[in-house]
Amino acid sequence: MEPDLDRYGSRRSTVYAPNGVVATSQPLAAEAGVEILREGGNAFDAAVATAAALNVVEPTSTGLGGDVFACYRTADGEVGGMRACGHAPEGATREKVREAVDEGEETIYGADRTREGVTMPDQGPHTVTVPGTARGWEATVQKHGRFGLSDVLQPAIEYAIEGYPVTEVVSAQWQHGEELFTDEHAREAYLFDGEAPDPGQYVSLPRLGESMQRIAEEGADVVYEGEIGEAIAEEIQSKGGFMTTDDLADFEVEWLDPVSTTYNGVEVFELGANNQGQIALEALNIAEEIGAGEHPYESPERVHAFVEAMKLAFTDGHHYITDPEFEDVPKLHSKAYARQRATEYSPDDVLTDVEVGPPDSSGEDADTVLLTVADDEGNVVSYINSRFAGFGSGVVAGETGIALQNRGASFSLSGDVPNSLEPGKRPFHTLIPGLARFGEDDWMSFGVMGGYMQPQGHVQTLANMIDYEMPLQAALDAPRWRYRADGSVALEERMADGIASKLARKGHDVRILPPLQFGGAEATRKDGDVLSGATEPRKDGQVAGF
Repeated sequence: MEPDLDRYGSRRSTVYAPNGVVATSQPLAAEAGVEILREGGNAFDAAVATAAALNVVEPTSTGLGGDVFACYRTADGEVGGMRACGHAPEGATREKVREAVDEGEETIYGADRTREGVTMPDQGPHTVTVPGTARGWEATVQKHGRFGLSDVLQPAIEYAIEGYPVTEVVSAQWQHGEELFTDEHAREAYLFDGEAPDPGQYVSLPRLGESMQRIAEEGADVVYEGEIGEAIAEEIQSKGGFMTTDDLADFEVEWLDPVSTTYNGVEVFELGANNQGQIALEALNIAEEIGAGEHPYESPERVHAFVEAMKLAFTDGHHYITDPEFEDVPKLHSKAYARQRATEYSPDDVLTDVEVGPPDSSGEDADTVLLTVADDEGNVVSYINSRFAGFGSGVVAGETGIALQNRGASFSLSGDVPNSLEPGKRPFHTLIPGLARFGEDDWMSFGVMGGYMQPQGHVQTLANMIDYEMPLQAALDAPRWRYRADGSVALEERMADGIASKLARKGHDVRILPPLQFGGAEATRKDGDVLSGATEPRKDGQVAGF
């Protein structure tokens, strides 16, 4: 019988553990992280081990060809962020990309998917930005871990070479690879007799495993200044793209301070521009200002207030957020700005002049992976590793088994908006690992995956815990809403009776969508000496602890 991914009935509860806890969207990956903790690694070592394993056991959502981000609190009290986010090639001017698209060089699509006009394509060589993952992993363990990169990659290498059975949600997500991958070497790397694997099918990814083994032996430089980097540049150039080995060699990891605000007494930390963390913070500030969390939980007034706060934050954030080295980004997360924007809110009317998504870009339903880790020393880490949309650009670098991201699809080619393509510029990024401080010794690492669902998921998950005092797992289980770029408000069918019709009466365009459209949340928490974790019921998630 085919699994019904629109229903989940298994009982879950918050997981508690004394020594360490890992929460992510795939059980084998969670176990990889716990294995490292058992061997004496800390939360940062476990985060990289889990991310690497996800590259193998959930390759539909993440990979070495993408970027990686972290938001964390260390055992000695440091709150910080890590951004391993690649830039556009130095040769990728708007004029060159526009000309290439107009001339039909985007052969990666196939005839039925070739795009016309001057907007950025969704896949293909011109959407590939420099992948930051390998150097991000290496920098994480070097700066904050105990183990070497080689040690933490071993579980992933074993899964890739020896094989593993595919889980249900991953199997369903794998289907799009049958159409996306057109080159024979790409199909051989990720398809099996030309098809995606069924649930429970045993598969291996030997080419990816061999690349990981080389990284374990030679370090991340093999991706940026060695043979893997040469394969990446050669593959992209063979398809008309502009990336060079110099673009790869120039990449550096960035360590930064997160931006933050408070929501009803809880301090929330997010990554600022070029990530969309300010959208979540602005929405929380507006929601606090208008008293969104004061309404009864199962009421249309609650959903209406939070949705309207989200609309205002989307309008601001998706217009302004881009690479701050190229454009000034306002302090959208300030309380003063929220008070000003909150004057636009009405409990009786809906906002209609709303812009969702950076101009001329896609990414509303992009998906990726998130993992969170907490250890008994006091380290809590939220870690995101992504290719943007599923398998990414559709470009696989030669025989490396590395599928390359399509994050460049977020750029505009107009030149008239902040997120317009420029050589060496980093695109707007949906990815936002989160951190929350509930008390002096009570810290949570969390996140919610899913394109533009991410800040909406952050707001709902936090409000569930803070305003409605839900336990960790219950806050993730609760039915969700999301505002969409077409102006509709989507609800899960489990939403309380009467909410949909009452929202429609207020003027909302309401629709019901399947659970997989409402993101993938993970959370781990250290409250004093107690570690806990929760995982997303809409995915193949698991919390592993010891």
